[in-house]
Amino acid sequence: MHALRFELHNELHSRPSIYFNEPAHVFHLALLERDGALEEVIGRLYASPATDNQQVQQQAQGLLKLDGHDLKWERHTEFLSLTLVVPRSADAELWPTFPESLTALVRGHEHLLINATQILVESEQSWAGETARYGFKDPAGSHIGSGDAIVWSDFKLTEGGSNRLLLINRSLNAYRLGRMVRRLLEIETYRMMASLALPVAKEVSQQLKVFDEQWARLSDQNAIANSATARLILSDISALSARIVRTTAQTRQRFSAAEAYAQIVFERIAELRESHLGDCQRLGVFIERRFKPTVRYCLATNQRLERLSDSVANLGELLQARVQVEVEEQNTEILHSLHTRATTQIKIQKAVEGLSIIAITYYLLSLFKLLYGGLHSLGLDISPKEATLFLAPLAVLIIGATALRIRKAKEE
Repeated sequence: MHALRFELHNELHSRPSIYFNEPAHVFHLALLERDGALEEVIGRLYASPATDNQQVQQQAQGLLKLDGHDLKWERHTEFLSLTLVVPRSADAELWPTFPESLTALVRGHEHLLINATQILVESEQSWAGETARYGFKDPAGSHIGSGDAIVWSDFKLTEGGSNRLLLINRSLNAYRLGRMVRRLLEIETYRMMASLALPVAKEVSQQLKVFDEQWARLSDQNAIANSATARLILSDISALSARIVRTTAQTRQRFSAAEAYAQIVFERIAELRESHLGDCQRLGVFIERRFKPTVRYCLATNQRLERLSDSVANLGELLQARVQVEVEEQNTEILHSLHTRATTQIKIQKAVEGLSIIAITYYLLSLFKLLYGGLHSLGLDISPKEATLFLAPLAVLIIGATALRIRKAKEE
């Protein structure tokens, strides 16, 4: 059996919801990962000396008791979520502050809180009957779970920075209620995580304006460029491309995460199975209409950055191709000039070889003439005809050998 068989199979049972019955308060916090903040918070959860902290730090989630109430923590790629369910008594206030035991876990890291949501879960029989009693003004609401529950919210933050939702349970059991609350919390948390890309997109948009202007200017220069200015333009294109690549590398992870988080939000909204509640705007529609522009803006900015990167790269390739063509034309002219020079040099060399052979022949004949005169002075009676018959083949042989020697030396 594969070594990861059990681990991979048990992923089906990971991250279970907290199951409970109404009435209850659900407090949810999401904390970003910075400088080991998540490890510190988890360490506070398991402060007992008997706890194996190293093993706990390797876990992705945990379920424990905090002041006698169920607390669920989950570690995600970029954040940690804490969900505390506190049963509500009949005389308890509608919107109490977050429990001190929960806020103590994140003390010192409040600047990393990306989401704080409070859900009040009431039964259909015991709720106040109107949303104004819960402090909502013009809230969005809808039937969820095919009419088994009702959810309300005006999505207005309190002074403490928390968002409030009211869930009216009609016929959900503890298991379905826990899963429904989990969906609502995930919608809020992942929506905020996806929205982290918005300020990044706005900053990149300002940079893209400058990049677009530089790209347009370089395109105009490239249209009238010549060999003298091509190198300077190519240097500017390389510098612009380097800046775009750096910006892409700095923002790629954020934009990719935003796309993934947004996909989860839309999936969770679909899982609510909403239907209209009177004349109110549906909760999911309210979120989508205000959240989709953010997602589209981030996606469009990322695509714009990628297209600009491709355009600058194409401009650089076009200019390089033009420079390469000019270099090849120059090389062709140089080769033609070298060919002409080589042809002329060969002609001159052949002429020199011919003159050399003539000179050798002349000196050889002169030498033979001196030799004949010397032999004649020694008393040898050799007629000119006999001397010519004897020396002519020898002269031809010597001249032929000399010419052959010259040709071999030229081939080497």
